[in-house]
Amino acid sequence: MELETGSGRTEIPKTDAFRNYIASGWADRPEQLPPVAPLAAAAAPRRARLSERYVGTRLVVEAGEPKVRSNDTDYPFRAHSAFSWLTGWGDETVAGAVLVLEPAGDAHDAVLYFQPAAGRDTDEFYANAAIGEFWVGRRPSLAEVGASLGLEARDVAELERRDGDLTVEDEGLARDLAELRLVKDDAELAEMRAAIAATKQGFDDVIAALPRITEHERGERVIEGVFFTRARSEGSDLGYGTIAASGPHACILHWTRNDGPVVPGDLVLIDAGVELPSLYTADITRTLPVSGTFSPVQRQIYEAVREAADAAFAIVKPGIRFRDVHAAAMAVIARKVGEWGLPMLPAEQLEGVERADRRYMVHGTSHHLGLDVHDCAAARRELYMDGVVEAGMVFTIEPGLYFQPDDLTVPEEFRGIGVRIEDDVVVTEDGVENLSAAIPRTADDVEAWIASLRG
Repeated sequence: MELETGSGRTEIPKTDAFRNYIASGWADRPEQLPPVAPLAAAAAPRRARLSERYVGTRLVVEAGEPKVRSNDTDYPFRAHSAFSWLTGWGDETVAGAVLVLEPAGDAHDAVLYFQPAAGRDTDEFYANAAIGEFWVGRRPSLAEVGASLGLEARDVAELERRDGDLTVEDEGLARDLAELRLVKDDAELAEMRAAIAATKQGFDDVIAALPRITEHERGERVIEGVFFTRARSEGSDLGYGTIAASGPHACILHWTRNDGPVVPGDLVLIDAGVELPSLYTADITRTLPVSGTFSPVQRQIYEAVREAADAAFAIVKPGIRFRDVHAAAMAVIARKVGEWGLPMLPAEQLEGVERADRRYMVHGTSHHLGLDVHDCAAARRELYMDGVVEAGMVFTIEPGLYFQPDDLTVPEEFRGIGVRIEDDVVVTEDGVENLSAAIPRTADDVEAWIASLRG
């Protein structure tokens, strides 16, 4: 008997007798077409807005391919955000799918291409480890996907590449897609609210688990695991790698090693977000006293950060400049640092130094949020950092103070304390709504939150 091998996996027979045998004896599988999904319906006007900018140009937007993690093991596949925004297809996206906007007069016809399920009359459904049903489960048919997304669906084998096609690799198209996403529609806002609600549950889980977290020598990893469980059960995945930074690790802005202990008496900074099946994500940070109560110095620093956040909240409304949010928060940070007599250096050493307070907060206060945790990053500066804030924009407000453990410009009791408070907001017609208001923010409320969940 001839055998087929590949990728170090088991040998698969390939005789006609075996093919006939394995293709027979299966129950009928009736196909019931689904209605158009709500997010897919919301994607149609988005495509129309993009179409208006590219009359006569063929646009090709790829979902992407899996990326290799190790040898023949891939990272979990996630579709390109622009593809999901234009189709409404989230974590069920078939890798390799391609959306084509074909010019049609003053508009475009949208066609979705992907590799459909392998029929049982082929050997792919049992022998192809990438797409076979035996290996990866049942794949949807062209008819099912077309009905769900409200699009014409075709086999990717029919896709023709043409000279002049614009893809998301084109700087102009990537920029326009980012700028079109700066203002969220109602469907997107509903997803953001759900992602934030799930993230709140994840923070609750972490607080409830603090007793066992503090018992483990790598308690930060336990935090990471507890939150990931909620992300997978309520959503699809994490929106980004969780930061679980206890004690002096909280002074490292992107601490993701998460391999340290969580010690009573310290603060633990947790920056985490649940990504939904739609691929929309939350981005929340809370800094918690591990023992349940803040020390006087910890409370002093924490409430200074909250005051900075509140100052940023207070100015958000349509018509301001996005950069003004950061300026409002930093004005409070600068005032607090000055009141505390920082930095503790001789005047001659500070001569000519601008914004000495930035030593203690080097990051920005806000970034847009949506399908990407740092959403719309390809937008032009004049529409992003220097842009005018509009109703429907969703972004973070996240000031912080970070006093490195070896920083001799601050009092000894400040050293090793890092605090960040991050909320997700939507701009309304006349102000701002804190989408994450249900997650306690003040020092008193945080202490009460911990007490209520730890029993």
